[in-house]
Amino acid sequence: MQKKWLGLSLSLMLAAGIAGCGGNNNTGAATEAPEAGTAAPAATAAAGGNTAASEPVQLKYWTDDRHDQEYIKELINKFNETNGENIQVELTVMSENYAQSVDIAFTSNQAPDLLRLKSGNTAEFVKKGYLAPIDGYLTDDMKTKFGSVIIDNVNRIDGKVYSLANTGLTLRLIYNKDLFAKAGIANPPVSLQEMVDDAKKITEQGKGEGVYGFALNFKSPKSAFDRSIREILSLSGYQGLGFDLKTGQFDFAPYSQTIEYFKQMYEDGSILPGAETLDIDPLRAQFAAGKIGMYLSFSTEPGVYQDQFPTEINWAGALAPTLDGQIKGTSEIVSAGTWLGISAKSAHQEAAWKFMQYMYGDDILKTYHEKGFGIAVVPTIVEQAKNPEINGMEGFLVGEHDSLWPAVPSVTPEGSTYADAFFKYILAGGDAKAITEDLNTRYNAALTKAVEKGEVTVTPNAAFDPLKPQGE
Repeated sequence: MQKKWLGLSLSLMLAAGIAGCGGNNNTGAATEAPEAGTAAPAATAAAGGNTAASEPVQLKYWTDDRHDQEYIKELINKFNETNGENIQVELTVMSENYAQSVDIAFTSNQAPDLLRLKSGNTAEFVKKGYLAPIDGYLTDDMKTKFGSVIIDNVNRIDGKVYSLANTGLTLRLIYNKDLFAKAGIANPPVSLQEMVDDAKKITEQGKGEGVYGFALNFKSPKSAFDRSIREILSLSGYQGLGFDLKTGQFDFAPYSQTIEYFKQMYEDGSILPGAETLDIDPLRAQFAAGKIGMYLSFSTEPGVYQDQFPTEINWAGALAPTLDGQIKGTSEIVSAGTWLGISAKSAHQEAAWKFMQYMYGDDILKTYHEKGFGIAVVPTIVEQAKNPEINGMEGFLVGEHDSLWPAVPSVTPEGSTYADAFFKYILAGGDAKAITEDLNTRYNAALTKAVEKGEVTVTPNAAFDPLKPQGE
């Protein structure tokens, strides 16, 4: 793994990540959460502080991480057996509707003691009063270890720290090397025009066998675009979610330029049929079967093709193409900055911190990376950890073109979102300029309202450099 980025003064990007949940017994075994719409189990009445040896302190840990649950269960079992303070943690793995279940649990006074957090929900949970700050627990060694990845509006909200970093996700083009070779393509595309051309060649060569050059999981347009256009834009020098960090305003013009190439692949017939209703797992199944030439996604994919959809195809990950073939920015590392948090409603916050401190130990964070559950972003862990021994992971490791970008405001506009508007344009056409201007108007109006209400803060940075997004 390249270590060049370790000197960066890191500043994290809001993203899609994963969140968490738990129950309470003495085994640490994972249990499924109640179905969506029902409250979480009631908290135990174990006393805190001076609990007698016969009455263990019961902690509930909630998570919706499924890819790492066996490893986390092992860690919890070890903690339960060795912590020496009669603290017992139970893991509950949520299947869906995590945020809704958390809301219900806190509203009904049945909240867990610990939660799996992600960059995209931490600020909202803080706003709702769900999380307790951990500043008072941080030792000097921990402040040094995590200092460069304690970031405003990600894990530090209004001057208080609520979580610490563990791993992040890189974004890459995933491609089938054999299909590329069959179509006479030597290397993955470096420009969007090359991507369009390559997708067309692969489709023309393999369509008779059900092979197509490109795929998108358009069942969720936002998921499809955020795992694809995001990296293209950041490497091209633009923030990947349509926000201009220099002006502090939304500007979807670069996004619109990128959409034109996706629209061209759709019109060429180069995109796997049925993309309009395709979810990410069916897409992965088709890629594993050798039916897709390429798509864009996160560094979770190597683990998917090792465990969820084992495949024998010859595939790899590469940097995404850019608008013109030139790299003018860095690829965003997303879903970084947060991992575990303590409930503000927990009666056992000190015990919860002891478990949290255990989970953030060097050996656990290092092994988490080496097993391929995520890519380490804590500098001292990156220095220690070996590369995960998972096929394809080498293409996703942090390198010289990867970095963490500043957090951007999250707003909800009146009317359609950028993802829905551009998805409709790809399918049905229209006036791209008018669509872009409308999105700019509605998103900036929502931003103004959010700023006036004190929900978000915006600080334009006219000197922002996409090649050095943290200003290092």
